[in-house]
Amino acid sequence: MKTNGKRWLGTVLLAGLMALTAACGNGNAGNTNKGAANAGNTQTTAPTEEAQATETAATEDKGTLTVYLNDFDSIIAPLFEEATGYKLEVVAGNGAEIMSRVEAEKGNPHWDVIWLDAMPSIYGLGASGQLLEGWSPNNVANLTDFAKAFVPEKQWYVPTGAHAAGVIVYNKDKVKAEDAPKSWEDFSNAKYKNMIGMADPAIAAPAYPFVSWFFKEKTNDGGQTFFSSLMDNGLRVYPKNPNVVKALAAGEISIAALQESNAYAMKNDNEPIEIIWPAEGAPASVRVAAIQKDTKNPNAAKAFIEFLLDPKTQQALIDQGDESYFQPSVNGVNAKQDRAADAKLVAADASWASENEAAIKQWFADQSVK
Repeated sequence: MKTNGKRWLGTVLLAGLMALTAACGNGNAGNTNKGAANAGNTQTTAPTEEAQATETAATEDKGTLTVYLNDFDSIIAPLFEEATGYKLEVVAGNGAEIMSRVEAEKGNPHWDVIWLDAMPSIYGLGASGQLLEGWSPNNVANLTDFAKAFVPEKQWYVPTGAHAAGVIVYNKDKVKAEDAPKSWEDFSNAKYKNMIGMADPAIAAPAYPFVSWFFKEKTNDGGQTFFSSLMDNGLRVYPKNPNVVKALAAGEISIAALQESNAYAMKNDNEPIEIIWPAEGAPASVRVAAIQKDTKNPNAAKAFIEFLLDPKTQQALIDQGDESYFQPSVNGVNAKQDRAADAKLVAADASWASENEAAIKQWFADQSVK
Protein backbone atom coordinates (compact mmCIF):
# COMPACT_ATOMS: atom_id res chain seq x y z
CA MET A 1 0.00 0.00 0.00
CA LYS A 2 1.31 3.43 -0.80
CA THR A 3 1.02 6.14 1.82
CA ASN A 4 2.23 9.72 2.01
CA GLY A 5 4.70 11.19 4.48
CA LYS A 6 2.14 12.00 7.14
CA ARG A 7 1.56 8.38 8.02
CA TRP A 8 3.54 8.79 11.23
CA LEU A 9 0.95 11.26 12.50
CA GLY A 10 -1.81 8.76 11.92
CA THR A 11 0.15 6.15 13.83
CA VAL A 12 0.56 8.46 16.83
CA LEU A 13 -3.12 9.36 16.85
CA LEU A 14 -4.08 5.76 16.32
CA ALA A 15 -2.11 4.83 19.41
CA GLY A 16 -4.22 7.26 21.43
CA LEU A 17 -7.40 5.92 19.94
CA MET A 18 -6.28 2.37 20.55
CA ALA A 19 -5.88 3.19 24.21
CA LEU A 20 -9.35 4.71 24.25
CA THR A 21 -10.94 1.79 22.51
CA ALA A 22 -9.17 -0.69 24.71
CA ALA A 23 -10.51 1.19 27.71
CA CYS A 24 -13.93 1.05 26.11
CA GLY A 25 -13.85 -2.69 26.12
CA ASN A 26 -12.53 -4.27 22.96
CA GLY A 27 -11.03 -7.69 22.91
CA ASN A 28 -11.21 -9.32 26.29
CA ALA A 29 -12.43 -6.12 27.80
CA GLY A 30 -15.33 -6.34 25.38
CA ASN A 31 -17.10 -8.44 27.96
CA THR A 32 -17.13 -5.37 30.13
CA ASN A 33 -18.83 -3.40 27.40
CA LYS A 34 -21.33 -6.11 26.80
CA GLY A 35 -21.98 -6.19 30.50
CA ALA A 36 -22.70 -2.51 30.45
CA ALA A 37 -24.93 -2.95 27.45
CA ASN A 38 -26.73 -5.83 29.07
CA ALA A 39 -27.21 -3.73 32.14
CA GLY A 40 -29.02 -1.33 29.86
CA ASN A 41 -31.48 -4.05 28.98
CA THR A 42 -32.62 -4.14 32.59
CA GLN A 43 -32.39 -0.42 33.08
CA THR A 44 -35.29 1.24 34.80
CA THR A 45 -37.66 3.46 32.93
CA ALA A 46 -36.21 6.77 31.75
CA PRO A 47 -37.13 9.82 33.82
CA THR A 48 -40.49 11.36 33.02
CA GLU A 49 -40.60 14.73 31.27
CA GLU A 50 -41.76 16.30 34.53
CA ALA A 51 -38.84 14.77 36.43
CA GLN A 52 -36.42 15.92 33.76
CA ALA A 53 -37.83 19.43 33.88
CA THR A 54 -37.53 19.51 37.67
CA GLU A 55 -33.96 18.24 37.56
CA THR A 56 -33.01 20.73 34.87
CA ALA A 57 -34.57 23.64 36.70
CA ALA A 58 -32.66 22.73 39.86
CA THR A 59 -29.29 22.59 38.10
CA GLU A 60 -27.52 25.74 37.06
CA ASP A 61 -24.85 25.86 34.39
CA LYS A 62 -21.38 26.82 35.58
CA GLY A 63 -19.60 28.03 32.46
CA THR A 64 -19.58 28.32 28.69
CA LEU A 65 -20.77 25.31 26.74
CA THR A 66 -17.81 23.60 25.04
CA VAL A 67 -18.45 21.42 22.00
CA TYR A 68 -15.84 19.18 20.38
CA LEU A 69 -16.56 18.72 16.68
CA ASN A 70 -14.97 18.09 13.31
CA ASP A 71 -17.19 20.14 10.98
CA PHE A 72 -19.39 23.25 10.92
CA ASP A 73 -17.05 24.99 13.36
CA SER A 74 -17.31 28.32 11.52
CA ILE A 75 -21.09 28.63 11.61
CA ILE A 76 -22.54 26.59 14.46
CA ALA A 77 -21.67 28.94 17.35
CA PRO A 78 -23.37 32.06 15.98
CA LEU A 79 -26.40 30.03 14.90
CA PHE A 80 -26.74 28.46 18.35
CA GLU A 81 -26.14 31.67 20.26
CA GLU A 82 -28.72 33.52 18.18
CA ALA A 83 -31.28 30.75 18.63
CA THR A 84 -30.84 30.14 22.35
CA GLY A 85 -28.82 32.90 23.97
CA TYR A 86 -26.28 30.39 25.31
CA LYS A 87 -22.60 31.05 24.64
CA LEU A 88 -20.74 28.34 22.78
CA GLU A 89 -17.04 27.53 22.43
CA VAL A 90 -16.02 25.03 19.76
CA VAL A 91 -12.89 22.89 19.62
CA ALA A 92 -12.38 21.56 16.09
CA GLY A 93 -10.16 18.80 14.74
CA ASN A 94 -10.24 15.68 12.65
CA GLY A 95 -11.74 12.52 14.05
CA ALA A 96 -8.50 11.12 15.44
CA GLU A 97 -7.52 14.45 16.98
CA ILE A 98 -10.84 14.86 18.76
CA MET A 99 -10.97 11.29 20.05
CA SER A 100 -7.36 11.44 21.22
CA ARG A 101 -8.16 14.66 23.08
CA VAL A 102 -11.21 13.09 24.72
CA GLU A 103 -9.08 10.15 25.81
CA ALA A 104 -6.36 12.42 27.20
CA GLU A 105 -8.98 14.32 29.23
CA LYS A 106 -10.73 11.22 30.42
CA GLY A 107 -10.05 12.02 34.09
CA ASN A 108 -10.91 15.70 33.70
CA PRO A 109 -13.10 16.29 30.62
CA HIS A 110 -13.07 19.80 29.23
CA TRP A 111 -15.95 19.19 26.87
CA ASP A 112 -19.69 19.27 27.40
CA VAL A 113 -20.87 17.92 24.04
CA ILE A 114 -19.14 15.91 21.34
CA TRP A 115 -20.56 16.20 17.82
CA LEU A 116 -18.74 14.04 15.33
CA ASP A 117 -19.40 11.89 12.28
CA ALA A 118 -17.81 8.94 14.01
CA MET A 119 -20.72 7.00 15.49
CA PRO A 120 -18.72 3.85 16.38
CA SER A 121 -16.23 5.90 18.42
CA ILE A 122 -19.01 7.78 20.21
CA TYR A 123 -20.73 4.47 20.92
CA GLY A 124 -17.50 3.39 22.60
CA LEU A 125 -17.61 6.46 24.84
CA GLY A 126 -21.11 5.51 25.89
CA ALA A 127 -20.15 1.90 26.55
CA SER A 128 -17.29 3.03 28.78
CA GLY A 129 -19.58 5.23 30.86
CA GLN A 130 -18.46 8.65 29.64
CA LEU A 131 -21.79 9.88 28.25
CA LEU A 132 -25.05 11.06 29.73
CA GLU A 133 -27.61 8.31 29.26
CA GLY A 134 -31.36 7.94 29.61
CA TRP A 135 -32.16 11.45 28.42
CA SER A 136 -34.22 12.01 25.29
CA PRO A 137 -34.68 15.36 23.52
CA ASN A 138 -38.21 16.68 23.25
CA ASN A 139 -38.10 16.69 19.46
CA VAL A 140 -36.65 13.20 19.00
CA ALA A 141 -40.02 12.03 17.67
CA ASN A 142 -39.35 14.02 14.50
CA LEU A 143 -36.39 11.83 13.55
CA THR A 144 -36.73 10.15 10.18
CA ASP A 145 -37.20 6.39 10.15
CA PHE A 146 -33.64 6.06 8.81
CA ALA A 147 -32.24 8.09 11.71
CA LYS A 148 -34.33 6.40 14.41
CA ALA A 149 -32.49 3.16 13.70
CA PHE A 150 -29.25 4.72 15.00
CA VAL A 151 -30.50 5.81 18.43
CA PRO A 152 -28.81 3.50 20.98
CA GLU A 153 -30.78 1.73 23.67
CA LYS A 154 -29.36 3.89 26.43
CA GLN A 155 -29.86 7.07 24.42
CA TRP A 156 -26.18 8.01 24.62
CA TYR A 157 -26.42 10.12 21.46
CA VAL A 158 -28.75 11.33 18.75
CA PRO A 159 -28.06 11.27 15.00
CA THR A 160 -28.02 14.71 13.36
CA GLY A 161 -27.48 13.53 9.79
CA ALA A 162 -25.70 10.95 7.66
CA HIS A 163 -23.51 11.34 4.62
CA ALA A 164 -21.73 9.02 2.26
CA ALA A 165 -18.31 8.37 3.72
CA GLY A 166 -17.36 7.30 0.24
CA VAL A 167 -18.88 7.55 -3.21
CA ILE A 168 -17.08 6.48 -6.36
CA VAL A 169 -15.45 9.42 -8.10
CA TYR A 170 -13.43 9.34 -11.30
CA ASN A 171 -11.59 11.86 -13.45
CA LYS A 172 -13.40 12.13 -16.78
CA ASP A 173 -10.22 13.25 -18.52
CA LYS A 174 -8.45 10.05 -17.49
CA VAL A 175 -11.24 7.46 -17.45
CA LYS A 176 -14.06 7.05 -19.93
CA ALA A 177 -17.56 6.72 -18.47
CA GLU A 178 -17.96 3.23 -19.92
CA ASP A 179 -14.66 2.19 -18.34
CA ALA A 180 -15.32 3.68 -14.88
CA PRO A 181 -15.87 1.38 -11.89
CA LYS A 182 -19.56 0.94 -11.08
CA SER A 183 -19.26 -1.00 -7.84
CA TRP A 184 -16.82 -1.31 -4.93
CA GLU A 185 -15.82 -4.76 -6.13
CA ASP A 186 -14.55 -3.17 -9.35
CA PHE A 187 -11.81 -1.42 -7.35
CA SER A 188 -9.75 -4.60 -7.40
CA ASN A 189 -9.85 -4.81 -11.20
CA ALA A 190 -6.30 -4.81 -12.58
CA LYS A 191 -7.17 -2.13 -15.13
CA TYR A 192 -7.35 0.36 -12.23
CA LYS A 193 -3.93 -0.53 -10.84
CA ASN A 194 -2.27 2.45 -9.07
CA MET A 195 -5.23 4.68 -9.95
CA ILE A 196 -7.35 4.62 -6.77
CA GLY A 197 -7.19 6.54 -3.50
CA MET A 198 -9.11 6.82 -0.23
CA ALA A 199 -8.82 8.42 3.23
CA ASP A 200 -7.09 6.77 6.20
CA PRO A 201 -9.54 5.13 8.63
CA ALA A 202 -7.17 5.89 11.50
CA ILE A 203 -7.32 9.65 10.93
CA ALA A 204 -10.34 10.83 8.94
CA ALA A 205 -13.58 10.63 10.92
CA PRO A 206 -15.71 9.31 8.02
CA ALA A 207 -13.12 6.79 6.82
CA TYR A 208 -13.59 4.26 9.61
CA PRO A 209 -17.39 4.10 9.13
CA PHE A 210 -16.56 3.54 5.44
CA VAL A 211 -14.27 0.55 5.94
CA SER A 212 -16.21 -0.92 8.86
CA TRP A 213 -19.22 -1.52 6.63
CA PHE A 214 -17.15 -3.81 4.39
CA PHE A 215 -15.73 -5.69 7.37
CA LYS A 216 -19.21 -6.12 8.85
CA GLU A 217 -20.71 -7.27 5.56
CA LYS A 218 -17.86 -9.58 4.59
CA THR A 219 -16.75 -10.63 8.13
CA ASN A 220 -13.32 -9.61 9.39
CA ASP A 221 -11.49 -12.15 7.24
CA GLY A 222 -13.49 -11.16 4.19
CA GLY A 223 -12.85 -7.48 4.85
CA GLN A 224 -9.13 -8.06 5.08
CA THR A 225 -9.21 -10.06 1.87
CA PHE A 226 -11.15 -7.29 0.10
CA PHE A 227 -8.88 -4.45 1.15
CA SER A 228 -5.77 -6.58 0.59
CA SER A 229 -6.88 -7.00 -3.01
CA LEU A 230 -7.21 -3.22 -3.33
CA MET A 231 -3.79 -2.66 -1.77
CA ASP A 232 -2.28 -5.25 -4.10
CA ASN A 233 -3.85 -3.18 -6.87
CA GLY A 234 -1.92 -0.10 -5.74
CA LEU A 235 -4.50 1.59 -3.50
CA ARG A 236 -3.18 4.89 -2.13
CA VAL A 237 -4.28 5.95 1.35
CA TYR A 238 -4.22 9.65 2.29
CA PRO A 239 -4.68 11.17 5.75
CA LYS A 240 -7.99 12.91 5.06
CA ASN A 241 -10.50 13.44 2.28
CA PRO A 242 -9.14 16.90 1.33
CA ASN A 243 -5.83 15.15 0.61
CA VAL A 244 -7.70 12.77 -1.68
CA VAL A 245 -9.23 15.79 -3.43
CA LYS A 246 -5.78 17.27 -4.02
CA ALA A 247 -4.50 13.98 -5.38
CA LEU A 248 -7.42 13.76 -7.80
CA ALA A 249 -7.00 17.37 -8.91
CA ALA A 250 -3.26 16.92 -9.43
CA GLY A 251 -3.72 13.74 -11.46
CA GLU A 252 -1.88 11.64 -8.89
CA ILE A 253 -4.89 9.34 -8.87
CA SER A 254 -7.84 9.08 -11.27
CA ILE A 255 -10.41 7.26 -9.13
CA ALA A 256 -11.34 7.52 -5.47
CA ALA A 257 -13.66 6.55 -2.68
CA LEU A 258 -14.40 10.12 -1.63
CA GLN A 259 -16.64 11.62 1.05
CA GLU A 260 -19.67 13.10 -0.68
CA SER A 261 -19.37 16.80 0.27
CA ASN A 262 -15.82 16.77 -1.04
CA ALA A 263 -16.99 15.01 -4.20
CA TYR A 264 -19.79 17.47 -4.92
CA ALA A 265 -17.52 20.41 -4.10
CA MET A 266 -15.06 19.22 -6.75
CA LYS A 267 -17.85 18.93 -9.27
CA ASN A 268 -19.23 22.38 -8.39
CA ASP A 269 -15.71 23.77 -8.82
CA ASN A 270 -15.76 22.43 -12.40
CA GLU A 271 -13.15 19.78 -11.74
CA PRO A 272 -13.46 17.08 -14.46
CA ILE A 273 -14.92 14.47 -12.18
CA GLU A 274 -18.06 12.36 -12.13
CA ILE A 275 -19.82 10.81 -9.15
CA ILE A 276 -21.23 7.30 -9.04
CA TRP A 277 -23.50 6.05 -6.28
CA PRO A 278 -22.98 2.27 -6.37
CA ALA A 279 -26.13 0.17 -6.42
CA GLU A 280 -25.06 -1.77 -3.32
CA GLY A 281 -24.95 1.49 -1.39
CA ALA A 282 -22.47 4.02 -0.15
CA PRO A 283 -21.19 3.33 3.39
CA ALA A 284 -22.57 6.08 5.60
CA SER A 285 -20.88 8.14 8.25
CA VAL A 286 -23.55 9.05 10.78
CA ARG A 287 -22.96 12.32 12.60
CA VAL A 288 -24.08 12.06 16.21
CA ALA A 289 -24.15 14.39 19.22
CA ALA A 290 -23.67 13.28 22.83
CA ILE A 291 -23.43 14.95 26.24
CA GLN A 292 -20.55 14.31 28.64
CA LYS A 293 -22.00 12.60 31.72
CA ASP A 294 -20.51 15.05 34.26
CA THR A 295 -21.09 18.20 32.26
CA LYS A 296 -21.25 21.34 34.34
CA ASN A 297 -23.53 22.90 31.75
CA PRO A 298 -26.43 20.45 31.42
CA ASN A 299 -29.01 23.03 30.42
CA ALA A 300 -26.95 24.48 27.59
CA ALA A 301 -25.86 20.99 26.53
CA LYS A 302 -29.43 19.75 26.25
CA ALA A 303 -30.42 22.96 24.48
CA PHE A 304 -27.64 22.29 21.95
CA ILE A 305 -28.95 18.80 21.23
CA GLU A 306 -32.49 20.13 20.83
CA PHE A 307 -31.09 22.84 18.55
CA LEU A 308 -29.34 20.25 16.33
CA LEU A 309 -32.61 18.36 15.91
CA ASP A 310 -34.50 21.50 14.93
CA PRO A 311 -35.35 21.33 11.20
CA LYS A 312 -34.37 24.99 10.84
CA THR A 313 -30.88 24.20 12.13
CA GLN A 314 -30.32 21.26 9.80
CA GLN A 315 -31.63 23.30 6.88
CA ALA A 316 -29.16 26.06 7.77
CA LEU A 317 -26.30 23.52 7.86
CA ILE A 318 -27.29 22.35 4.38
CA ASP A 319 -27.73 25.87 3.04
CA GLN A 320 -24.65 27.43 4.66
CA GLY A 321 -22.29 24.66 5.84
CA ASP A 322 -19.11 23.49 4.18
CA GLU A 323 -20.16 19.86 4.70
CA SER A 324 -23.60 20.55 3.32
CA TYR A 325 -24.22 17.33 1.41
CA PHE A 326 -25.88 14.94 3.83
CA GLN A 327 -29.13 13.20 4.55
CA PRO A 328 -30.90 15.14 7.33
CA SER A 329 -31.96 13.22 10.43
CA VAL A 330 -35.27 15.02 10.97
CA ASN A 331 -38.34 15.49 8.83
CA GLY A 332 -39.03 18.84 7.19
CA VAL A 333 -35.52 19.44 5.80
CA ASN A 334 -34.53 19.53 2.13
CA ALA A 335 -31.21 18.01 1.08
CA LYS A 336 -29.10 19.69 -1.60
CA GLN A 337 -30.98 19.74 -4.88
CA ASP A 338 -28.07 18.35 -6.86
CA ARG A 339 -27.52 15.45 -4.41
CA ALA A 340 -28.49 12.20 -6.10
CA ALA A 341 -32.18 11.54 -5.56
CA ASP A 342 -31.56 7.81 -5.33
CA ALA A 343 -28.61 8.09 -2.97
CA LYS A 344 -28.46 4.84 -1.01
CA LEU A 345 -26.67 4.86 2.34
CA VAL A 346 -25.70 1.76 4.29
CA ALA A 347 -24.06 1.56 7.69
CA ALA A 348 -22.49 -1.01 9.95
CA ASP A 349 -24.08 -1.60 13.35
CA ALA A 350 -22.51 0.89 15.77
CA SER A 351 -21.97 -1.68 18.53
CA TRP A 352 -20.17 -4.07 16.19
CA ALA A 353 -18.15 -1.28 14.60
CA SER A 354 -17.13 0.03 18.01
CA GLU A 355 -16.04 -3.36 19.35
CA ASN A 356 -13.96 -4.03 16.23
CA GLU A 357 -12.61 -0.50 15.74
CA ALA A 358 -9.18 -0.95 17.29
CA ALA A 359 -8.51 -4.25 15.51
CA ILE A 360 -9.56 -2.96 12.08
CA LYS A 361 -7.56 0.25 12.40
CA GLN A 362 -4.54 -1.69 13.63
CA TRP A 363 -4.81 -3.99 10.62
CA PHE A 364 -4.76 -0.98 8.28
CA ALA A 365 -1.80 0.50 10.14
CA ASP A 366 0.08 -2.79 9.84
CA GLN A 367 -0.42 -2.80 6.07
CA SER A 368 1.24 0.61 5.78
CA VAL A 369 4.54 -0.64 7.17
CA LYS A 370 4.80 -3.76 5.04
